[in-house]
Amino acid sequence: QVQLVESGGGLVQAGGSLRLSCAASGNIFSINNRGWYRQAPGKQRELVAAMTNGGSTNYADSVKGRFTISGDHAKGVYLQMNSLKPEDTAVYYCAADVATWALAIPQRYWGQGTQVTVSS
Repeated sequence: QVQLVESGGGLVQAGGSLRLSCAASGNIFSINNRGWYRQAPGKQRELVAAMTNGGSTNYADSVKGRFTISGDHAKGVYLQMNSLKPEDTAVYYCAADVATWALAIPQRYWGQGTQVTVSS
């Protein structure tokens, strides 16, 4: 079974930084289209940043220039968040398209989420 586990969330003051990590484990054959999403109370889940194995990245306008997504060959994905604002407060989820050795067709997997709270 595939698991994505986030870490690195917490409470930070406005202007501060956090680095989120997402570790993938399980019987993984391939992983692609890794991304970070967030959901604030009363709002829909939104894409924050995404990346492909080819190196393409995509960011929400609200985080461009402040957040950076990266990945490693161990299938992890990271989100460096700088100049944090109170409006960045949300639960952050990582997601990825994962194919396993048992089922070669990629499926979308999600982590359980990690809380990020930015105080003003």
